[in-house]
Amino acid sequence: MPVAVIDIGTNTTRLLVAERDDDGDVVELERRTTITSLGQGVDSTGRLADEAMDRVSEAIAAYREVIDRLGVEKVVAVATSAMRDSENGPAFRDHLRERFGIDARTISGDDEARLTFRGATAGRNDDRETVVIDIGGGSTEYVVGRPAEDPSFHTSTQMGSVRHTERFLHSDPPKPEELQELADDVRATVPDVRAEHAIAVAGTATSLAAIDGADEVHGYRLSLAALERIAAMLAALPLEERRHVKGLHPDRAPTIVAGAVILTESIRTLGLDEAEVSERDLLHGAAAT
Repeated sequence: MPVAVIDIGTNTTRLLVAERDDDGDVVELERRTTITSLGQGVDSTGRLADEAMDRVSEAIAAYREVIDRLGVEKVVAVATSAMRDSENGPAFRDHLRERFGIDARTISGDDEARLTFRGATAGRNDDRETVVIDIGGGSTEYVVGRPAEDPSFHTSTQMGSVRHTERFLHSDPPKPEELQELADDVRATVPDVRAEHAIAVAGTATSLAAIDGADEVHGYRLSLAALERIAAMLAALPLEERRHVKGLHPDRAPTIVAGAVILTESIRTLGLDEAEVSERDLLHGAAAT
C-alpha cells in the first residue's frame, strides 16, 4: 500500500509517494520538491514569516491534490529545524492540520538524523564506517555507522545553508572575510568522528553534483578538489549571475554558497577525499518505518 511522506524543511517542502516491494525496499511512485524558504528570518526573529508560511501552504495544497489523485491513505508529515526553532511553529502546524488534514509532527534533530541515515544507507552492500551528512536550511546532521546497522553516532548542529547565509554572508558577492568566518565556524562545528566514507544528501549536495556536470546525480562522487573549485566559483558570482549557473535551480542561488562551504569544509575536516551524493534521505527513511 502506498505511503506519502511530506518533509517540511527550512528551505524546501518535499513530497515522496512510495511503496515497499517484496524485499522491503522503498520504490518511488512520485517525488516533488518546492523551495519554500520557511526558515526565512527565523534565526534572527524566532518566528515563521507570514509569506514563508503562505509558500509552504501553497506547496502542500498542490501535494494534497497529488495524494488524493493517487488514492494514498497513509500520510506521514514531518517538520524539522525551522518549525522546531520558531515560536509560532505550533500554530502553523494547527493551520496545516485544519486546512489540509495533514498532521505534521515536529521531529527532533536526533530523529531527523536517524531517519536520514536509514534512508541513505538502505540496501547498500557496503560495510565501511560511513558518515551521512545532511545539510538542511537550518541544521546539518552528521550520522556515523555501518549500513544495515543502527548508527553509532549522530548529532544535529545549528548550522544550515539558510541560517549561515543570514549569519555570515551579507555582501553580494560575499567578501573574503565573510567566507573565512563562515568556513571557520563550519570547521569548529563539524564533529570529531572517524569514517571511511561520506554520503551527502539533500539539495546542497545534489545541486553541487549537477553543477559539476553529473549525468546521474544519485551515486555521483564529488571530490574535495571539485567541491573547493565549485564553492569558489559560486562565491565569486553576484546573486543574479548565480541564478543562471547550469545545474542550479535559481531559487537555490541565495543559499548555495553557504551550503557549498558547509559541505566542502565538512569533507576537509573529516579528513576525507570525496563525498558520494545520494537522493535517498529522510523521505525514504520515513517511508520505510
